[in-house]
Amino acid sequence: MQKEWYVANTYSGHESKVKEKLQMRVNTMGMEDYIFRIIVPEQTEVEFKDGVQKEKVKKMFPGYILVEMMMTDEAWFVVRNTPGVTGFIGSSGKGEKPFPLTKEEVDNILSNMGLRRVEVDSNFKVDETIKIVSGPFAGMFAKVKEIDMDNQKLGVDIDLFGQETRVDLDFNEIDRI
Repeated sequence: MQKEWYVANTYSGHESKVKEKLQMRVNTMGMEDYIFRIIVPEQTEVEFKDGVQKEKVKKMFPGYILVEMMMTDEAWFVVRNTPGVTGFIGSSGKGEKPFPLTKEEVDNILSNMGLRRVEVDSNFKVDETIKIVSGPFAGMFAKVKEIDMDNQKLGVDIDLFGQETRVDLDFNEIDRI
């Protein structure tokens, strides 16, 4: 079974609270291997008001959150029964599991947020050189030393001031060369 992105319907205005509650439930119920990322789709917009430039964070889809998960019966139960979740998009609501978002839909939404989808089956190799694309080391190159597929992390060595330094990075922070 592979992980895919699903859209959960929430009470409008409660998306962040539902995200927190769902993340707590994932941790307390030991579902980290089935429910991976929970995102409230938001965009930063620049507004000019009274001649002053202000940045404002707006929800792209009020009343919805994105959940990256493996659609097992247990994971479906955890998300569906989280306080504030009213259902899934793509489900008839009659006990049928929902349809996942397509890769194109996910890529479009995440790219508008400055994020990207992570492929689980990334075949990284020890001593492979990668490029860091986000975080404090963005733009630097590193050499893979450890691969943790369960947590989607890489242990890499970065050359900082002429000295090799070990750093742990998420798969979504790096890119292949």
